[in-house]
Amino acid sequence: MFTRSLYQTDDVIEQHRLLKEVAALVDTGRISTTLRSSGGPLTATNLAAAHRHIESGRSIGKTVLTAIPR
Repeated sequence: MFTRSLYQTDDVIEQHRLLKEVAALVDTGRISTTLRSSGGPLTATNLAAAHRHIESGRSIGKTVLTAIPR
């Protein structure tokens, strides 16, 4: 999706239109995130736990780790 802006293609405005359309779908509830599990900050322990969860074959949707606050 971001190839247009990265390479400044002639149809870069199309990216704006697509993002605006997706935002409208999110706002109306027609689509939603696939996020189902947040494993906390990105640490070795949390990464290992998230990896185990995904490898278990029981995970549904996305599992994320957040950035460590500075």
